[in-house]
Parts: sequence; structure tokens; C-alpha cells
Amino acid sequence: MGIESVLNEHRTFHPDQSFVSDANVSGMAAYEKLCAAANNNYEEFWANLARELIVWKKPFTKTLNDSNAPFYKWFEDGELNVSYNCLDKHLSSQPNKIAIIFEADNGDVTNVTYKELYEKVCQFANGLKTFN
Repeated sequence: MGIESVLNEHRTFHPDQSFVSDANVSGMAAYEKLCAAANNNYEEFWANLARELIVWKKPFTKTLNDSNAPFYKWFEDGELNVSYNCLDKHLSSQPNKIAIIFEADNGDVTNVTYKELYEKVCQFANGLKTFN
């Protein structure tokens, strides 16, 4: 079946089973439940996710401060280390997993694992230390 109209697309594409088993949301019912939870109480929804998925150096005291709209403050008073949350915490469990896939303009693709990225980040950080 080909594409008859870009406005009426009916094809479906099913992911590999390995992709499905690694997914954080398994199926449409789980997705709809997640959306309903976010719609029912978005502050509680995001607070729970932030506490569950992010390592905080100092916990946030308020999920959303909207007292000075449009300059909203999310996770007020919270402090975290972005490098730790994005990189370091994955090293012990999945050092050889691909962290970054880079495709250059010429089509060359470079895969970088968490371990390789960590080594590069450490080299760069140590280089910055020479500048104080």
C-alpha cells in the first residue's frame, strides 16, 4: 500500500521487540495513563518524575513557582549536577551503550559510548582547570 495522500497516512511501523522491551512506556494504554496523570495534576506529575529520575544535590522546595509569570521557576531551590545525571550515573550499568550518535554533513556517522564520552569530558574538564 503506497501513500495516497500526505493528509491521510494509514501505514503503521512496528518497532523491534528489543526496542519495545527497553521502552519506558509500553503501549498506548500506558501512554494514555501517563498523559492523564500529567493533565490531572501537572505539578505533582513533574515533581514525582524529577524525584524518581534525577539525582539532586539539594532537593527542590517547590515544583513550580509561577508568581512572576512569564518567568516561571521550575524545581525552585533545587541543585543538581547535570553531568552526573546525564553521564556519570550510566557508567556502572551501561558503559558501552551508545550515548551520542553524530552524523556529519558528509554522512559519516560516529558513535560515542558513555565510557568514551566520560573520558572526553574528564579530559576537557582537566584542560579547563589550567585556566582556573
